[in-house]
Amino acid sequence: MDLLLKPLLLLPWPDWLALLVFFCGWMGYAHWAKRWATVRPSILATTNQWRRHWMLQATFRENRMVDAAVTQSLSASPSFFASTSILIIGGLLAALGATEKASGLVQEIPFAVRTSELVFDLKLGLLAGIFVHAFFRFTWSLRQYSFGAIIVAAAPEARQIEDESQRQAFADRAGRVMGLAAETFNDGLRAYYLSFAAVAWFFSAWAFMAATGAVLWVLYRREFHSEVLSALRDGLPR
Repeated sequence: MDLLLKPLLLLPWPDWLALLVFFCGWMGYAHWAKRWATVRPSILATTNQWRRHWMLQATFRENRMVDAAVTQSLSASPSFFASTSILIIGGLLAALGATEKASGLVQEIPFAVRTSELVFDLKLGLLAGIFVHAFFRFTWSLRQYSFGAIIVAAAPEARQIEDESQRQAFADRAGRVMGLAAETFNDGLRAYYLSFAAVAWFFSAWAFMAATGAVLWVLYRREFHSEVLSALRDGLPR
C-alpha cells in the first residue's frame, strides 16, 4: 500500500488536481469540439467544405499548377512547426540536464512557487511531452499533405471526366484527404496553445488550472465564434 501511495506524495493535491483538469480539459475539449462541429460548424469544418469545393474546381482545370502551389504552401506550415518543436524539445531536454540552475532561475521570477528539483523536472517533462505530441501530429499532417499532392497530381483531366458523379466522387475523396491533414495540423496547434497553460504550472497549481480554462476558452471562441468563421461560412458556395 505504501508503494502505491508514495508516488502520490510527490505532489500536493492541488497539483494532481491541476493535472487532472489539464488532461481532462484537453481530451474532453478535443472530443466535444469534434462532436459539436456537426451541430454548429466550426472553422475547421467550414474550411473542409472549402477544401472540397477547391478539389471540385480543380477537376475543371486543364493546368493545375495553382493547385500544386497551394498544396505546397499548405504543407509548409506543419513543416515549420515540426522543426520548431524539435528545437523546443532540445531546449527542454537541455534544461532537464541542468535542473539546479534552471530551477534557480525560475524561482527568481516573482510569484513562482518554490518546489523540489524532482517536481521541477516533472513540470519540464510535461512540457516536453506536449511538444513531442505536437511533433508527431505535425509530421503526420505533413505526410497527409503529401498524399493530397499525389491525389491532385493524379486527378483526371477535365476532358476525361465522363459524368458529374465521377467529378463529385473525386472532390469528396481529395477533399477528405486534405481535410484530414488540416485536422491533424489543428491538433498540433492545440498542443502549442495548451503548452502556455502548462507554463503556468511553474507559478502555482491554481494558475495552471486558470490558464487551462483560459486557453480552452480562447480555442472555443476562435473555432466557433470568430469573425473569420462568419466570413467563410457566408461565402460558401451553395
